[in-house]
Amino acid sequence: MAKLPRLPVPAEREVVKAVCGLPPRLQRLLFGPPPVIDGQRLAPDINALLWLDRLVYEDDGVSGGADVAATRALRRYEARVVSARQPLPMARVESLSVGGAAGQLPARLYVPFADPGRGPLPLLVYFHGGGWVIGDLDTHDSPCRFLAAHAGVAVLSVDYRLAPEHPFPAAPEDAFVAFSWALDNAGGLGFDPTRIAVGGDSAGANLAAVTCLLARDAGAPAPAMQLLIYPVTETAAELPSRHLFDQGFLLTRRDMDFFEDHYLPPSVDRDDPRVSILKAEDLSGLPPAYLTTAGFDPLRDEGEAFARRLGEAGVGVALRRHPGLVHTFANLTAISRSSRAAMLEAAGALRMGLS
Repeated sequence: MAKLPRLPVPAEREVVKAVCGLPPRLQRLLFGPPPVIDGQRLAPDINALLWLDRLVYEDDGVSGGADVAATRALRRYEARVVSARQPLPMARVESLSVGGAAGQLPARLYVPFADPGRGPLPLLVYFHGGGWVIGDLDTHDSPCRFLAAHAGVAVLSVDYRLAPEHPFPAAPEDAFVAFSWALDNAGGLGFDPTRIAVGGDSAGANLAAVTCLLARDAGAPAPAMQLLIYPVTETAAELPSRHLFDQGFLLTRRDMDFFEDHYLPPSVDRDDPRVSILKAEDLSGLPPAYLTTAGFDPLRDEGEAFARRLGEAGVGVALRRHPGLVHTFANLTAISRSSRAAMLEAAGALRMGLS
């Protein structure tokens, strides 16, 4: 629930950027020492951002108990607030339709500037976060541009079907078909069909990981790698971080319940690995992964448990926890120096994995 009226997007963006851009010492002086939980200290710029968030909202997260339409509208507004005044330039940004499980899906292709003699670019098929309920091509324009620009790869952002209009398993079915479409069409689009990765953040990272599992089980060509940014991997049981950070750090208990209740009808088995990939019996044979988590994120422990299970199954995996960050840092690169640093690492891992 809102406590103070929102400013117009340009004005609020300038306030947020100014506050988050202050020197860390001044941020500590103005907003107090960042909290320490579970041996981790919150980054000063993130502490300042949360202070601003509390001025505007009760501590009830993005859903705030609202209906789906209102929650989607709020997410679009907030994405504009934390984006750059001018989006990162691309050589080309193109709207496409790609194959989905029940028909064509909207998609957006980002092609970065590249050396003319470099040859065909690799491609990242990206699935946005938002709990399978909110989020779209616009809310995740910023991280897609960031990864394209800094990893030197083309990014195909896929607008898969959302719940509750299209509950599970619509989203993973769309994700797998969209990846298959990218495999079939990469050459014609001018990209290297042997270097196609999947990736995403939060629920989108869940879809990326599940796509790898579905490809393996179908005997289909696998992604070259998976880029997993604070993935959802377990909805049937709760690891400790879901309780440690369930309020006050952007993604709340109310949010998680809101998303999962809309995405998963009562008849769904929450142990189904297409939902809770951590419960998959066998993770061998999956593509190598770069998996990054945030220290102050309810999803931290399940993401790291999934990385450990990948390693135990013989899958090459690099796990990187950013202890001072919160969920959604992928969207905060224009306002938060610590989030930008984390995403630069992810972009570097993507560049190396597809080199």
